[in-house]
Amino acid sequence: MTDAVSSATTTTDTGALGRARLAENFDTFLSLLTTQLKNQDPLSPLDSNQFTQQIVQMTGVEQQLLTNDLLKQLVSNTGTGVSTAVSLIGKEVRAADADAGLSNGKAEWVYKLDRAASDVKLQILDSKGNVVRSIAPTDNGAGEHTLTWDGKSDAGTKLADGVYTLKVTAKDSEGTAVNSGVVVQGIVTGVQQIDGGTYVTINGAQIPWETITLIRQPDAVASNDTSTGSGSTNNNKDDQTSSDAAA
Repeated sequence: MTDAVSSATTTTDTGALGRARLAENFDTFLSLLTTQLKNQDPLSPLDSNQFTQQIVQMTGVEQQLLTNDLLKQLVSNTGTGVSTAVSLIGKEVRAADADAGLSNGKAEWVYKLDRAASDVKLQILDSKGNVVRSIAPTDNGAGEHTLTWDGKSDAGTKLADGVYTLKVTAKDSEGTAVNSGVVVQGIVTGVQQIDGGTYVTINGAQIPWETITLIRQPDAVASNDTSTGSGSTNNNKDDQTSSDAAA
């Protein structure tokens, strides 16, 4: 393990040193070129083809260094995040993320209250951060609560499919904030790399795979959802946005 770390460190240091020397050589080359151009004999000008060739060579070396960095990044991603995330396709997962995809008039979140609250406000935001729906649930006990949204705005307008974010604000009877958290749950249907990061697709939303907190086989979901233990609101009508409490 130590040898591997030392090798990786040596490779990184070598690449950084190579870029530093390239930058120094390029600056030196430009200085010499400028000096020669200023002091050249008007009757016997310098050969521009030679300078052009040298510049092309310097640029080629710089591009090769950048290509090497890109290859290292791709190898690193393939060996860690991507390969791990691909194994999650088809599995039921839960991720600590507030984004959920609205599809066919349905989006679902699970939010948790660390303790009982007297005032809870749920806000659903679109991709631009605009609040499209505000919900005031009546069951504000400690534990997990499931929110199923019908995709309609406060005005009753049916909104377009896409990714929406749930924001939870909770307070107790004394006005003190109650800690809360939001997770998304669903089947992983795809894996994608975005800007060097690995994302899994859950219910139409792209979620960083590092935020996944629970993995289980889909057949385990049905048996677990039938329970109505303490803090579980799977059968609570107040958590359905189509109910009067959602107004």
